[in-house]
Amino acid sequence: MAESALAALRAQYDAIARRLEGTGAAAAEREAVKREIIAYFKQVDAMIGELTQLKEEVRQLVDKFKQLAASTAEAAAPEFTGSRPAVHADHIGASTFIEKGWSLISLGDHVGAIQALQRALQLSPGETQAESLLGWAQMLNGDYDDALQTFSKVLMKEPANSLARINVGYICLKKRIFGEAIEHLSKAIRLDNDKKATLYAHFYLGLVYLQREMYEDAQTFFGKTLKLGPNLIEAYYELGRARWFAGEQDQAKQTWTEGFKANKFNPWGKKCQEMLDLVAQGGEPPRT
Repeated sequence: MAESALAALRAQYDAIARRLEGTGAAAAEREAVKREIIAYFKQVDAMIGELTQLKEEVRQLVDKFKQLAASTAEAAAPEFTGSRPAVHADHIGASTFIEKGWSLISLGDHVGAIQALQRALQLSPGETQAESLLGWAQMLNGDYDDALQTFSKVLMKEPANSLARINVGYICLKKRIFGEAIEHLSKAIRLDNDKKATLYAHFYLGLVYLQREMYEDAQTFFGKTLKLGPNLIEAYYELGRARWFAGEQDQAKQTWTEGFKANKFNPWGKKCQEMLDLVAQGGEPPRT
């Protein structure tokens, strides 16, 4: 429908252009073409206004989708927290692709976001906001090596960018490069300049130590995570696992009970109940 409307406007433009070329010296002819051009301009301008309003409403859909996804998704990766880019007019159009990339990440189209943000960086090489968003898209798409390279560029320019740093820590965790993961996550905690980053830094350090079977340290960081963010229900699930493997089965079951009660509709709250059911039947929690 959009293509047909644009085609109709283009055909109308071509018709006016042909009339303009054939207009003679007569004042009446010129006046008639002038009125037609003015009417055409007003028609296009009105459509632009309507489309601009519709674009703003689509942004609201994106925001609502993000809220829904955040409440239902079982995402192990850091929740995407990039703020909407400030779009400004630029002669090369990079900001348009940056905004498009942000929207596509929010909607879960990580491949499309990567393409849009790479286009933005072709138009404006080294643009930090585009690089940061590109790193998010690559990480969420599972392109960990590419994401590491991208976030490294961001951190070279912005060493205090805690969100970029916890993402690097998360990627190192996924790649089982535990030493580097601890280094980046610990630095994010020391910086303590972004609440979300500090929260996730504690949580991912808990996962690092859990994977290394250092259960006491894992419990410490999961406990701090829940003090900072009681709504991160996933931390209850992981804290329960750390306590179970440390031989503290009763405390583990209590933790999973608390996690389920904290939000029984959250996917991780449901997983806490699944663990309670599993161990009640004599099963063992998964190691990973």
